[in-house]
Amino acid sequence: MALRSSSFALCALNLFISLLILLLEPNRVFGSSRGEHFGFIVDDNIGADAGLCASLVTVHGYKCQEFEVTTDDGYILSVQRITEGRVGGTDSNRQPVLLQHGVLADGATWVLNPPEQSLGMILVDNGFDVWISNSRGTRYSRRHVKLDPKDRNYWDWTWGDLVMYELPAVIDHIFTQTKQKIHYVGHSQGTLIALASFSEGRLIDKVKSAALLCPIAYLSHITTPLGNIAARSLLGEKFMTFGLAEFNPRSKPVLEFVKLLCAAPGVDCYDLLTAITGKNCCLNSSTVQMSLEYEPQPTSTKNLVNLAQMVRIGKVSKYDYGKKSENVAHYGQAKPPEYNMSNIPRNLPLFLSYGGQDALSDVQDVQNLLEDLKFHDIDKLHVQFIKDYAHADFILGVNARDIVYNEIITFFRNSSLLKSV
Repeated sequence: MALRSSSFALCALNLFISLLILLLEPNRVFGSSRGEHFGFIVDDNIGADAGLCASLVTVHGYKCQEFEVTTDDGYILSVQRITEGRVGGTDSNRQPVLLQHGVLADGATWVLNPPEQSLGMILVDNGFDVWISNSRGTRYSRRHVKLDPKDRNYWDWTWGDLVMYELPAVIDHIFTQTKQKIHYVGHSQGTLIALASFSEGRLIDKVKSAALLCPIAYLSHITTPLGNIAARSLLGEKFMTFGLAEFNPRSKPVLEFVKLLCAAPGVDCYDLLTAITGKNCCLNSSTVQMSLEYEPQPTSTKNLVNLAQMVRIGKVSKYDYGKKSENVAHYGQAKPPEYNMSNIPRNLPLFLSYGGQDALSDVQDVQNLLEDLKFHDIDKLHVQFIKDYAHADFILGVNARDIVYNEIITFFRNSSLLKSV
């Protein structure tokens, strides 16, 4: 079995290198082309001109504001605020909630479903002040004070930079606007950057509680064949070697590579979403179609390499530059620093919800995270396990309101009654 896996990985790597030689020019950053592949529209400008508010929120009768937040490293982020629900009325004491999407997604994640099924609108209708962040490089956040997305230096970042610069900038902005501590909701990578921040004592003074959907810290047990092959065969590193700084799933090189990889033995991409996330139980066809119009979104290749490194080493660590000298130059030590999840303050209210069918936030990896949290205050840690849920069910499931979102609302309200951390 090990021999077969190694042979498959080598085969995939050879296909990958051959593809890059044919398609890539050194140092080129690829944009999108029109067409349809794997069911999604190859056009990453859908809704970009209008903005997230106009495209997906105000059309349903909600009041929504657009903001720009500039990080200390120069990225200009698009942030939305939904201030009033369809039922009307505003309340200056509404508790602010920040919704942070995962990798290869953007803020549209939270408002793609009909209002009665989308967490963003549900929270507003339940009296919360909802803020939505869009990470650097995605459709609404492709600006920088100096760099252009066509410049490979624009893409020189990993999720560790989101911890260092992006999340603090957004939370500081919300805190300044509202003068209140913030409830936080993260999905996938959105949970990773929060957990890493908390483990270093960051943002604790401005965050009231955190709800983490498909929590990711450890990644060594992911079960998606596509993800495993990509992570363990150094494919991301090869992308970087050939100058692909922006990993845009809608670009021709990435699409062509995925098509080749999906043709290899053992990988079934007839349903690409399932091949990547696990078998989602509760998505309907209209939800999937809407999602594929807005997602997936670009990220940096360097970011994916960092995540792949975590799969291989089984640790929550910063980016490994591959050479002792370069790690010393960046970190002052030969190996990249690790985030210690057991350092998360024990009295910070946490809600973790994970699924039994999730191929990315695997049950065993979540258990490893919970082991790190074993000394957390018992009344501040709430854990929900949903046997039939996979990665996308938590944000797009038609029954997520009844199963997950109502629990989050109860958790937030109870957290507000607890003594501040």
